[in-house]
Amino acid sequence: MRGDRILGSPLWRGGAALLAGALPALAFPAPGLWWFAYVALVPLLLLIRSAGTGRRAALDSWLGGTGYMLAVHHWLMPSLHVFIVVLAALLGLLWAPWGLLVSRLLRGRVSGVRAVAAVTVVPCGWLMIETVRSWEGLGGPWGLLGASQWQVPPALRLASVGGVWLVSLLVVGVNTALALLFTAPSARVPAVVALVAGAVAVGAVWVWAPQPERAGTVRIAVVQPGVVEGPGSVQRRLARSEELTRSLAGRDLDLVVWGESSVGVDPARRPDVTARLAALSRLVGADVLVNVDARQTDGAGRTGIFKSAVLVGPQGLTGDRYDKMRLVPFGEYVPARSALGWATSMGKAAGEDRLRGTGPVTMAPPGAHGLRIGPLVCFESAFPDMSRRLTRDGALVLIAQSSTSSFQHGWAPGQHASLGALRAAENGRPMVHATLTGVSAVYGPQGQRLGAPLGTDTSGAAVYGVPLARGTTLYVRLGDWPLYGALGVLAAFCAFAGIRDVRPRERTAPSGAVAAVVPADAGSVGSARTAEEEPRKSAPQ
Repeated sequence: MRGDRILGSPLWRGGAALLAGALPALAFPAPGLWWFAYVALVPLLLLIRSAGTGRRAALDSWLGGTGYMLAVHHWLMPSLHVFIVVLAALLGLLWAPWGLLVSRLLRGRVSGVRAVAAVTVVPCGWLMIETVRSWEGLGGPWGLLGASQWQVPPALRLASVGGVWLVSLLVVGVNTALALLFTAPSARVPAVVALVAGAVAVGAVWVWAPQPERAGTVRIAVVQPGVVEGPGSVQRRLARSEELTRSLAGRDLDLVVWGESSVGVDPARRPDVTARLAALSRLVGADVLVNVDARQTDGAGRTGIFKSAVLVGPQGLTGDRYDKMRLVPFGEYVPARSALGWATSMGKAAGEDRLRGTGPVTMAPPGAHGLRIGPLVCFESAFPDMSRRLTRDGALVLIAQSSTSSFQHGWAPGQHASLGALRAAENGRPMVHATLTGVSAVYGPQGQRLGAPLGTDTSGAAVYGVPLARGTTLYVRLGDWPLYGALGVLAAFCAFAGIRDVRPRERTAPSGAVAAVVPADAGSVGSARTAEEEPRKSAPQ
């Protein structure tokens, strides 16, 4: 009883919703409690279920979504300060309709049919939230619930069929079924059946989903100079990267990869820098993929600051260059700068907007015959469609160049590196996640981690034998079909619910009886008796 009174308080209930929404963040690195994702949503589902009205359910869900966004993006607080709370609250509004959906399907006595609808429709509603907030302008696909399963082999196999989206559907479906088990005795059988069906489906995918075949091995070195701060940091970072690369001489390499922003000048305008990089390539016997963060001119004649993956060979620049297409809001550009430019005075928002590339690029390092790589820059490794496009364009190895120097001591480096496992499994292509600072890691074609990663406290270089694969996964062939399927399920449910709500209900009388007719003025006229009533008995007045 006391607990009911506490939750009945708007203040306590709001705090409980924020906390319940934040719980799934523990399933991601650094805590890495991947198993917790399958129960983490249950408290929020139960809280929404207990809401007395639809308005309260929407409010609880909004606060839960705000808590979720704050938890998975908490590492941005040093850069955005209080503005991160505003952004989380705005994005949390995406959860309000989901709260109405949960309330409609879980509140009250849940029949078997409604239980089946709940474990199907509630995950689809969650997936629509992830789809909308994955738009680059709203922050991108960071903290997708399915991404918490990056180290679980059955989940990675599921990702090869339907991407991270299919894994999210599974995780939310399990949470919904468990919520029904805890609160709806009449729905326990359908909930158990749903859990068993999910386990069978995952097992079937594990056995029958096609996987790319092994096709040789390449040797790729990752150079991570680590954090270099203070005056002259750009020159000292370049010098440290050169020193580490020279230590790789004689290691029989096919490619050397540097992290994001490893070169702070445009090599095309600095022949001396190009000559130094070419000398390194000759020394180690492999091309070097560097990353330039500087004012440059692209192929279309635009001049500005680009973040570019640039390939350098023994003779100098090879002509292969990829300019980053999807920029980090506030970190690399300020949306609607004329209105939100004040954000640059509150944190580490970009003082000048970076320019965007015009399209994806695959590169064929001349020194590694037959190898074709698909570069991504930092944040872009979070977007499933970008790595899928590179795979369809012929990339045999996906490479993400990153730097997390601003968030070195938080959860961001580990979480960012973990995305490589998902991208590898989705596409059946190995993924190299090379960082200037942060966590560098390499994953095989099925998402398995290769060798030991380079941690946030490491300044060094490592060589990885990277297995290649041929053939493609179902996700590469079919694309984001779980998103379209979820949209179809929601459309069908809304249409059915709408028809049911607006359709006039026929009134039927009880069998063998004539409905009683109550006149408007019931005080002056008695109710009509039915045909089955006993005859009126006379009695003395």
